[in-house]
Amino acid sequence: MRRVAKLSAACIATAALAVTATACGSTSSDNDTNSSSSGDGKGVKIGLAFDVGGRGDRSFNDSAARGADKAKTEFGGDIKELTAKTSDTEADREQRLSDLAQAGYNPVIGVGYAYAASMTKVAAKFPKTSFGIVDSVVDAKNVDSITFTEEQGSYLAGVAAALKSKSKHVGFIGGVDVPLIKKFEAGYVQGVKDTNPKIKVDTQYLSHGSDTSGFASPDKGKEAAQGMLDNGADVVYSAAGSSGNGAIEAVAGKKGAWAIGVDSDQYNVPGLSKYKNSILTSMVKNVDVGVYDFVKSVHGGKPLTGTNTYSLEKNGVSLATSGGFIDDIKAKLAAAKKKIVDGSVKVKTTP
Repeated sequence: MRRVAKLSAACIATAALAVTATACGSTSSDNDTNSSSSGDGKGVKIGLAFDVGGRGDRSFNDSAARGADKAKTEFGGDIKELTAKTSDTEADREQRLSDLAQAGYNPVIGVGYAYAASMTKVAAKFPKTSFGIVDSVVDAKNVDSITFTEEQGSYLAGVAAALKSKSKHVGFIGGVDVPLIKKFEAGYVQGVKDTNPKIKVDTQYLSHGSDTSGFASPDKGKEAAQGMLDNGADVVYSAAGSSGNGAIEAVAGKKGAWAIGVDSDQYNVPGLSKYKNSILTSMVKNVDVGVYDFVKSVHGGKPLTGTNTYSLEKNGVSLATSGGFIDDIKAKLAAAKKKIVDGSVKVKTTP
């Protein structure tokens, strides 16, 4: 039976997505890291298989890392991190998850949708290990599928963009043209159009299919955003992992333009501090909450399983208010949120 987790109301942070790094046998990838504490053996051994970009991407992976770090601080133990490469194959992903489980890490968490197929196989091989996957659903008795209503949060981002755009022209940048990122696009465009159907929306994806470089190419993000700005857009929303950092940089270079961040509250990310006055808001996706809830359940002896969805209603997604740039449209955003929560507005998941 599947059961839905009770979600924390905390709104801290997460889009980008997942693939994984080569970890053959006992050999770690160049991006692998290992952090450990002086655990007393009674803590948790958390295995994290990160998306491309890994810890330090200032977005999706960092949100997952915050959840694991919080659990480690609270319960003790250690964390083993393996980071994806854009050149990964399905065999690489399967090997990475197997290595973590074989080494005794429990839980093992795949941070991103690309781990779905490999986790299906590995979870069956290690039935006593609890697995978690972010942004996808794996139907297995020992897997917690941690999902979010990205389209709902992105709808609110679209409302904010429409209300703040002076040129009546906005943009959306997706990291990879896959169903998950299409949810961000669909919600954003619907939010814009429901607010003002006359506003023009440009969309662009940085890579397609199995090419995940679009989640880890700030230069591509910057170029795409610059092109939109040159064409007249004055608000650009990026759901592109660390590539979005480049888009934010480009927007900061144009007076009067706004960037909308994703996953984490990017206004408060130290590495982006010099651009923060150009970050209108961020569509926060609380991957940290989902990861923490899962680790806590494993530590407590009652691992979460099934599909646990973190929705707008339960603050699984939200708009960040840091900087105060959307304070003047709070009432309209609250009204839009109410319509989604009460069902009077159905947000699309495909463009």
